[in-house]
Amino acid sequence: MKLLFIGDSITDMCRNREWNDPYCYGNGYVFLLESALSKKYPKRFEIINRGISGNRIVDIYQRIKADCWNHDPDVVTIMVGVNDVYHEIKYGNGVDQERFERIYDMMIADTKKVLPNAKFIIMGSFVLEGKETAEQFKEFCEIKEYAEITRKIAQKHGCLYISLQEQFDALAEQYGGEYFLFDGIHPTVAGANVIAENWLECFENHMI
Repeated sequence: MKLLFIGDSITDMCRNREWNDPYCYGNGYVFLLESALSKKYPKRFEIINRGISGNRIVDIYQRIKADCWNHDPDVVTIMVGVNDVYHEIKYGNGVDQERFERIYDMMIADTKKVLPNAKFIIMGSFVLEGKETAEQFKEFCEIKEYAEITRKIAQKHGCLYISLQEQFDALAEQYGGEYFLFDGIHPTVAGANVIAENWLECFENHMI
């Protein structure tokens, strides 16, 4: 079974771009999933990481054929939304909610048409107050609204959906946000474990 992950820096996490390189999984949740799955189900799954740091929904849609369709995956996992807000706040080059929803919806519909037997897991974006987000945290909280858009799209297309914001909020209240998202956006090892554990639970409950 071929498992493909596509998204932004949270998926990318410094992965080596050479596919045959042993470090192609990066150092985030995809690496943790490769570790868990290879131990529990030896030789059963092939994992492909196609996260690219800085990507917005428009960037992922632009490369969806080369980085997803052409690999013919059995399971497609998508996480995007942070940069659609971040790039607007920092550079005036984000993607507004209406456009985000339209392009995301089209991307899922197109992908289901090309890969009719593939299954989908959509993960919601998340944010905490941290050194990258604190100064404009009210604006960064719009990321939560983008997560709700992805939830709606998942429901529309019959995709599995993983909501992470509530869990990060609860954990941050107990242990502090920077323990899980070191800058308010990017996961630490602890944060990557939260994502990986949620994905693995969803995958094992619904797809194995």
